[in-house]
Amino acid sequence: MKLYDSTTAPNPRRVRIFLAEKGLAIPTVQVDIGARANLEPAFRAKNPFAQVPVLELDDGTCVSESVAICRYFEEIQPEPSLFGVGVRERTLVEMWNRRVELELTNRVFLCFQNTSDFFKGRIPQVPEYGAVAKQRAEETMGLLDRELADRRFVAGDRYSIADITALVGIDFGRVVKLRPAPEQKNLLRWHAEVGARPSARA
Repeated sequence: MKLYDSTTAPNPRRVRIFLAEKGLAIPTVQVDIGARANLEPAFRAKNPFAQVPVLELDDGTCVSESVAICRYFEEIQPEPSLFGVGVRERTLVEMWNRRVELELTNRVFLCFQNTSDFFKGRIPQVPEYGAVAKQRAEETMGLLDRELADRRFVAGDRYSIADITALVGIDFGRVVKLRPAPEQKNLLRWHAEVGARPSARA
C-alpha cells in the first residue's frame, strides 16, 4: 500500500491529518504537481482526473478522493472514530463534513484556481467567479462562528473529519488572503484548538 501525496496541495493534507489521528504510517510517493507530474500517463492510469491524493492498495486498486481514502482507513481501523459513533453522530458528521467541504473548503480552492498565477495556462480562469467563491467562503466562516458558539467541534463535541476538512480549508485560505475575522471569536477558538493538535502538522 502507498499514498500518492503532494505536500503543497490541500487535499492530501486532509488524508495526512486523518492518518496521524489514527496513528497510521503509510508509505508515500511525492507527486510534483508544479512540474505537472500528475498529468503524466503513468499517474493518469491511477487517477484519470489527475488529482492527488491517490491510495494504491496492495492488489493494485487505486482509490482517489480524500474522503473515500479516509473512509477506507476508518473501516480498517475504527478507533479513534473520525466519522462519528452511532447513527445520529455519524449522520451529523456526514452532514457537516459535506457542508464544510462544499461551502468553505471547495470555495477557497475555486478562488485559488480562478485567481492564482499557478493555474494560468493550466485551466480556464474566471477571476470574477473566484471573487464570488471567496465571498461565499467568508460567509460560511461567519456561519461556522455562530454554530461553534454552543459546541466544541464542527459536528458536535467529538473531533471528526468535519474538523479536518474545515481546518484544511481555512489554513489554505492564506493563499487567497482569507482568514477568520478578529470578531469571529468562536471560530478562532476552534481553529486554535484543532490547529494545536499534533496531527495538524502532518
